[in-house]
Amino acid sequence: MKAIELHSKTDENGRVKIDQETGYENKNVRVLILVDDSEESVLSEAGWFASTVKIPSFDFLKDDKQNIYTISDGEPFED
Repeated sequence: MKAIELHSKTDENGRVKIDQETGYENKNVRVLILVDDSEESVLSEAGWFASTVKIPSFDFLKDDKQNIYTISDGEPFED
C-alpha cells in the first residue's frame, strides 16, 4: 500500500477541493483528512484521565485483582 499526502485548504463553506495528480487512473481511493487544531486535540491531564475511563481497553483496571500495591509498598522517590 502506498500513501500519498496532499495539502489543501478548506473554503468558506468548509469544503475541500483536491486538485492533485496522483498517477493513478480509474482507481478507488481513500482520502484521510486530519484537522490540525492544537487547542482541541491536546487534552488536559484531567480530560485525558476522564477519556480513558470510557475506553473498554482499560476495563481490566476496574478488577480488584489489579489492586496489588498499597501506599506502604516501596520507598518514596525524591528527585
